[in-house]
Amino acid sequence: MTVKVADYIERITPYRPGKPISEVERELGIYDTVKMASNENPLGPSPKVMQAIKDDLKYIHLYPDGMAYYLKHAIMKHLARYHLSIDEVCVGNGSNEVIDILIRALVTPHEEILVSAQAFMIYELIPAAANIPVNLVPLTKDHRFDIEGYIERINDKTKMVALVNPNNPTGTYYTKKEFENLLSNVPERCVVLVDEAYHEYVDAPDCPNAMDYRKDFENLIVCRTFSKAYGLSGMRLGYGITTKRIGETFRKVREPFNTSELAQVAGIAALEDEDYVRRSVEMNRIGKEFFYAEFRRLELSFLPTQGNFILVHVGGGEGGGIDCYKALLQDGIIIRPVSNYGFPDWIRISIGLPEQNQRCLVALENYLRKEGRVR
Repeated sequence: MTVKVADYIERITPYRPGKPISEVERELGIYDTVKMASNENPLGPSPKVMQAIKDDLKYIHLYPDGMAYYLKHAIMKHLARYHLSIDEVCVGNGSNEVIDILIRALVTPHEEILVSAQAFMIYELIPAAANIPVNLVPLTKDHRFDIEGYIERINDKTKMVALVNPNNPTGTYYTKKEFENLLSNVPERCVVLVDEAYHEYVDAPDCPNAMDYRKDFENLIVCRTFSKAYGLSGMRLGYGITTKRIGETFRKVREPFNTSELAQVAGIAALEDEDYVRRSVEMNRIGKEFFYAEFRRLELSFLPTQGNFILVHVGGGEGGGIDCYKALLQDGIIIRPVSNYGFPDWIRISIGLPEQNQRCLVALENYLRKEGRVR
C-alpha cells in the first residue's frame, strides 16, 4: 500500500547541505580541502569551550537540564543591560529550531507569514511543512530588504513579520530608520521576528540592534545563534528573546530535552570567552577587506557584507555559479553556489583564515581568467 503524503509536504524541495569534506576528497581524489561554504568560524572552537566540554563528558549518561537553567542565566548576564527574566529566554537546537517552534506555535494555516524573498531558506521551508501561507516580498534592486514593500503587504491575515538582519545570502541590511518605520506600521496582533544570526559581525553604525527596541514593541522576538561568531555550528545551539507569554507558549511546544548537555556547557563557556569573539570579528573584518580589494581589482561585482560571507558575481549565465563551484572544488575549495536563492551566476564565499582567503582568491581568479571573464 502506498502511504499518502499531504500535498503541501510533497511540494517541498528539501534543504540540501553540502557533502562532508571527507566524502568530497574521496570522490575527487583530492586532499587538504578548505570549506568556505557554510559561514562557519574558521578559528575553530574556543579553547575555553573545548575544556568545558572535556570537563563535562562524565555527565553525558544523564539527561540534560530540560530548562537550561544555567545557560539561560549566562545569556541573561550577557544581555544584562536589557534586564531579562528567565521566562523571556528560549533556547533550542540551533536558532533554526527556535524559529521553527515559534512559527508553528504562533501562526496557523489560516494566517500568514510576511518574509522577504531571497532570505534564508528556512523561512519558506518551515511554513511549507506546517501548511502556513507565506507572503514573499521581493528584494530591492540593490538586494536589500524592501521595508516599504513589507508595510504595503501587511493585511488582515498577517500574523508574523519575519526579518533577517543582516541577510543570508546577500549580507545586506536594513537601517534603524527603516526598522523603526516598519515597527510603527505593524498591528499589535502581529509578531515581529528578527533573526540576528550574524549580529556579532555587524559594523555598520546605522544597522539596528533589535534588542534595543523590545521595550517599545511588546511582540518583538529576537533570535541569535552560537553557530557563527562563537564557533559552535556542530553543537547546534541558539536562543530567542521574547515576552513571558510567548516564552510560555514556546515551552508548551518544544521537546522536553531540546538542547544537549554538552551544548549547554559549551554555550556558557562561549559567552564567557569575549576575547575569542573579538578575535573572530577582527579576523573577519580583515578577510572582508581583502576580498573587497581583490574583487575590485578583478572588476567583479559583489555585495558589501555585514556577515562572515560575501556574495560575488562570477557571470556565466544560468549555470555560472554551479560551474564556478565545480571548478573550485577540483582545487580543493568548497564555496556555495546560490542559484537556489535566485542568484544563478553568483557564488557565496565564507570568509576564512588569511591563507584560506588567498587560496580561494587564486583559484577563483584562475577559473575566471580561463573563462575569459576577467582581464
